[in-house]
Amino acid sequence: MDNFQISLAAARVNADKTQEDISNFMHVSKNTVVNWEKGTTEPTISQARRLAAYLNMPLDRIIFMPSETN
Repeated sequence: MDNFQISLAAARVNADKTQEDISNFMHVSKNTVVNWEKGTTEPTISQARRLAAYLNMPLDRIIFMPSETN
């Protein structure tokens, strides 16, 4: 999931959500979300699925979303 951190940040911004919104929904600390976005740590697959649902995006778009679109 090398691109996860970039994809999560982009998906979060596109959904008009803050890191705090994500942390509250996921019941994790804001620091956890920061670390996910930095690529320091990664969510579990079940957490990634929950994030995808919250951000109204398919899981594969969040995990593999390219940094540039055509």
